Amino acid sequence: MSMTRSRVSEFDNDTRPQPNAASTQPRACWPPREPEQRGSHLAWRQDVEISARPSPADYSPGVATLDRVEAILRNPALYELALLVPRPRQSEGGRPRDYPDYMYLVYEALISVYGSARQVEAELAHRVVWKVMRRAVKRQFPDDPKMRLPSRPMRRHHYLYGRNRYLSSPVVLARLGMTHRELAATQARQLGLLDPSGAGSWTHPDLTRLLHADGKVISPLFSGRLGDKRVDPKTGAVHQVRHEPDASLHFEGGGTVAFGTKFVIVAARSAEARGRIILDMDWVPGKQAEAAAAMQCFARLRPLVPGAQGVIYDTALRGVHHQTLLRELGLLPINRVSGSAGRSKELRSVRGRYERTIHIEDRPILLGDGSVRILRLVARSGAIGLENSTDDGKHEFVKLRRVRTLRFQDRSGPYRWYNQVALPDAYGGKTIMVRLHANKVDAARKFNRTEHVRPIPPDDPDFKRLYGRRSDAESINRGLEDSLYLRRAHSVGYARQLVNLLGYALMVNSLALDQHHRRQPLSLAA
Repeated sequence: MSMTRSRVSEFDNDTRPQPNAASTQPRACWPPREPEQRGSHLAWRQDVEISARPSPADYSPGVATLDRVEAILRNPALYELALLVPRPRQSEGGRPRDYPDYMYLVYEALISVYGSARQVEAELAHRVVWKVMRRAVKRQFPDDPKMRLPSRPMRRHHYLYGRNRYLSSPVVLARLGMTHRELAATQARQLGLLDPSGAGSWTHPDLTRLLHADGKVISPLFSGRLGDKRVDPKTGAVHQVRHEPDASLHFEGGGTVAFGTKFVIVAARSAEARGRIILDMDWVPGKQAEAAAAMQCFARLRPLVPGAQGVIYDTALRGVHHQTLLRELGLLPINRVSGSAGRSKELRSVRGRYERTIHIEDRPILLGDGSVRILRLVARSGAIGLENSTDDGKHEFVKLRRVRTLRFQDRSGPYRWYNQVALPDAYGGKTIMVRLHANKVDAARKFNRTEHVRPIPPDDPDFKRLYGRRSDAESINRGLEDSLYLRRAHSVGYARQLVNLLGYALMVNSLALDQHHRRQPLSLAA
């Protein structure tokens, strides 16, 4: 008991100097380091170089929880989506709802802030949090009392009723998804993303005009599977254990296996901190269906983002998907070529990649002396090159430098893509045009051109700059995992989990929009 009192008294009688409340300088979250004495057990640290602290321009502090709550309530998209929640018919009677319809979506978004629906209920029960929310709504609607929040906080059972009865309904969920895509595309333009008149060209695309996406497997709420039984110890009855009916086995990159429900998330990002906008998400119904779900997202987003130049994805997209992106959607696919497995049965991480050299076509070229030479064009790792025979009878791959990437649109709608590549100096410094999309000639010879040829190959100077944005897709997946309680799904069933993803997207987009508006006065003053 004395030990406890002594510890408490040490904190109560803390005589350390307190920071000045009027000071605007950031205070370090660790105590100042005392100088080390010779011969101490920390003397070895004196020879270690400590990197300088980041400058204020590069430093990006975290966002307070209440700031996230206010950002969600300040997002106009929230109230646009709430208009899609079905209203009860007045002719049928019944008690009016205790809270405005937008609170169903607010509660859903707050789950991604606090981690679970139960924790949201506990936080809203705090008078400070609920008071902040009421004031934020009052500022949004000063002349509309119907939009105001009552004095009693919203409870979890209110949210569950709205989610299960309205939000997860197939018709309502489809309308919510469509409206979210339209609103998210508009908000992306506000952040300077996907601007048709923005920077970049087809030869050198700009990162602000690219879509990036990836698949994410969410672990189910219950670990049981269909067919697992349990015996009631009291009655002896056999029951099916609780399980996720929409979960399945999925294979991820590197050959790892994951069990759960899989979703595809499409986003765009600016150079600002937290400048990410989630544009769309969709459920992957089964194995080998990720690419189909991703293509469905790109197809319905394309009319909403006319300024998009390309798509960054992993090797889940194959040649048939690249053909659709190039010909029908007019977008550049930016990813690697799937490496061949070879004959080894070792893991891919051990055996490495085996790059094949694929014959594309033979092209005659007129030389300076009037003679004609047949060029054998081949592709390796997505790059276009020449295959020359050496003196010892072997074949040598000579990569051709990409000069320009051109896109043309036919009157009937489809697009045509070409790469202008430079020939070696031995050919007089000439350039040739190589088609990137497949046509009937390729189909006749059963050649999958879009599987082996990339508009921007991995060894191109622009590829590293562009493909590095794929790490942001992994960052979205990690952020989604961190918002899950014990990294498991918030609910059961793909429809309810899709509603959870909509709430996560609403939180992310609200934060990006709010942070962008906060920077505007600073940029104007500078």
